[in-house]
Amino acid sequence: MPNSIRTTSNTQTTTNHAPAPFKAGDSVLCPSLSSSPFILSNDPRGKRDLLALTHDGSYFYYDAQGYFVPASDKETGDYQPSLFHDTEANRQAIATLYSGSQTNQRKVIDTTEADDKEAVLLSAFDLRDIACDINGAATALYDVGQLLALIHYDKIETHTVPAMARLAHDATDTWASLLYEKLERINNTLAMTSYGKEGSQ
Repeated sequence: MPNSIRTTSNTQTTTNHAPAPFKAGDSVLCPSLSSSPFILSNDPRGKRDLLALTHDGSYFYYDAQGYFVPASDKETGDYQPSLFHDTEANRQAIATLYSGSQTNQRKVIDTTEADDKEAVLLSAFDLRDIACDINGAATALYDVGQLLALIHYDKIETHTVPAMARLAHDATDTWASLLYEKLERINNTLAMTSYGKEGSQ
């Protein structure tokens, strides 16, 4: 979340001072969950010295600085806070994030682990596109494997082998080209991370 949403209130400024810590009873904003405010409470299960809020029937836990803490951990693994004080300036900034409409909220499914140092936000459409390509390539490879097995066990007449080999070659060549194109797009994103491009020397 940009620093611009951590702007003004009597207890929170954009100077070198740290934002005011959060406590039970505070009204807070959590843009990763909703544009509506939440009220913080102490851990309702009393097991950890953390703050909690309820969303869609589940508890979400945070430390006093507003960092998310997974239910299975005692401390955060995040590098940016998830909570912001419920101020007019922060509400306006989050409304801008959501394009001013509750119906346009972006649902974020976080599959990262607590020790992940980097994360890439990928649209569900792109993920489905990648999954479709993987499925298509895997099917083509399976079909080629079946064909090779039939040839090996002399289940195909000799004069049909060249034609089948040409079909297998065309299928695998087409899928290889598609996957290399997809890999290049993924590598463009990976190049912005500390991992670098996959398959590069």
